[in-house]
Amino acid sequence: MQSKYHNKNNFRLNRSELAVPASRPEFFLKAAKSNADIIFLDLEDSVTTGEKDKARKNALEAINDINWKNKSLSVRVNSAESNIQEKDLREIVGKYEKNLNLIMIPKVEQPEDVINVEKIVQSLENKKYKLGFEIIIETAKGLMNIKEIVKASKRIESLHFGSADLAASLGVKNMNIGEVNENYGVYGAVEKRNKTFYINDMWHYALFKILLVAKANELRAVDCPFGDFTDIKGFEFSAKSSYTMGFNGKMLIHPTQIDKANEIYMPSDQQIKEAKEIIAASLEANKRGDGALAWKGKLLDVVSIKQAENILNTANISNLGKKI
Repeated sequence: MQSKYHNKNNFRLNRSELAVPASRPEFFLKAAKSNADIIFLDLEDSVTTGEKDKARKNALEAINDINWKNKSLSVRVNSAESNIQEKDLREIVGKYEKNLNLIMIPKVEQPEDVINVEKIVQSLENKKYKLGFEIIIETAKGLMNIKEIVKASKRIESLHFGSADLAASLGVKNMNIGEVNENYGVYGAVEKRNKTFYINDMWHYALFKILLVAKANELRAVDCPFGDFTDIKGFEFSAKSSYTMGFNGKMLIHPTQIDKANEIYMPSDQQIKEAKEIIAASLEANKRGDGALAWKGKLLDVVSIKQAENILNTANISNLGKKI
């Protein structure tokens, strides 16, 4: 699953990306045996200050000693503002022997945050394959500078949305990670005294901007975690929404969310069937010299065909390269 820098023709499956606290080694083998596409060992938010050194040691042992099979493996280091990011990188990148694919960089606010990590990694790396970067956008400043951030390194493979820290950055009155808030919405009224409240998604702008920049630069776009892992319906709604927008997958906080994410961020059998029919119909139209064609009562053009191709490409990637 490793690649030398981000490559337009080299895809990494990213439907489900499971967070595993590096301070909890009892979770490592379970994660390795799970169906998650990517595992990231977390040295940041889920690890207390007093556990940081032990977590680094645990992570390094797990990277080198556990059989991660066909999964991609990432490590989330601490942010630039923590003053321990370089120590994380030296302990992990400088000492790992195998299995590591990615470095996840949190709270990226400016290109320099990526460039500094690049310099340290470059000085430590002595491997055949180069580590890729996952970038988390989770502050107001990071969201404003996102177009410049993605140009900071050829190693960048994906952009991730971090709603919890963005909420703190903005002063949002929301304690639910990745969920809608029942108090955020608009009133619709047919009559002055008969008003209906409609809940809106306060994160739509941030999600769309991250998606737009990611796709413009041929990077993966990964949605934020959904905090309440007991709320299966809420998770499904959240995941289906970002999948429909064009996101490649979702960060997960609990193993129970893995299979549902893998299912949602994969075109349905009906979508695949229709996409194949559209491609076949377009080929017939090309033979006849038609620029547009009618299909099941719909007028299809070049854009429709491109959308069908996107569905088939996603399905092929999700099947680990198998032809569907």
